[in-house]
Parts: sequence; structure tokens; C-alpha cells
Amino acid sequence: MWKIALAFVAFAALALFILSKGGDIDMGGEKHGAEAIHSEPAQPAASAPVAVPAAK
Repeated sequence: MWKIALAFVAFAALALFILSKGGDIDMGGEKHGAEAIHSEPAQPAASAPVAVPAAK
């Protein structure tokens, strides 16, 4: 049982170390409204896919 507790503590310490070295990491969840960061809209494809009739 003590091995499980030791593994949990080691994993938690590693996770906190990685998160602290990651820079600006927001753990606040989903954002809505003015604080939301939006990416650029997707660019349209160069040509639309051609519909192929199904073989019968």
C-alpha cells in the first residue's frame, strides 16, 4: 500500500514540476466571452471535392 502512495506523490511532484516549467498555462477551463482566445478562421479549400456517383 505504501508503494501506491509513494508512486502517487512522485507522479504529483513530477506533474507540478512540468506544469511550473511550462510557462503561461491556464488551468481555468473553458473560456466564454471577452476573455476567450479565438484562432484564425479556417481557410477554404483550393477546390471543392467532386461528388462521384455511387456504382450500382
